[in-house]
Amino acid sequence: MKKLFILITALLTGCTGIPEGIKAVDDFDANRYLGTWYEVARLDHRYERNLENITVTYTSREDGGIDVLNQGWDKKAGKLHFAQGKAYFIEQANEGRLKVSFFGPFYSGYNIIELDKKDYAYSMITGRDRSSFWILSRTKKLPEATLHDLIDEAKSLGFSTDQLIFSQQE
Repeated sequence: MKKLFILITALLTGCTGIPEGIKAVDDFDANRYLGTWYEVARLDHRYERNLENITVTYTSREDGGIDVLNQGWDKKAGKLHFAQGKAYFIEQANEGRLKVSFFGPFYSGYNIIELDKKDYAYSMITGRDRSSFWILSRTKKLPEATLHDLIDEAKSLGFSTDQLIFSQQE
């Protein structure tokens, strides 16, 4: 019975890690992070294939967590796709490490590894490993120099930046 409990716990929490050698941002202010963000770039993710105009909106929950609404336009199907989830801090609320769930009790890591702390204008996100990666912005397009710097940083952290998909935002 003890082994079964350990296995279930590992399955439910094992996906909330952070890649080795990468640190989440500190001095994080969740209230400043709330609102709508535009996806600028990502590594391929099956839930976002064929989507354009991808946004994610974060709102506070009464239980101290964060509601997450991902939306994207499927041009082929001619309709909006969305996924609603919830996120909670893994450790301290001032560290950019959260666990997010779109499917019941199953959580994935949501690690904010770069953030414009002055204006909260852009961020870089990874999951538990380097196969999950996003660049988000408060605007539909980042200045070229900023985007270039973020891509360079991601490459130095071991992400496959040559495989980035640049989101279409109209």
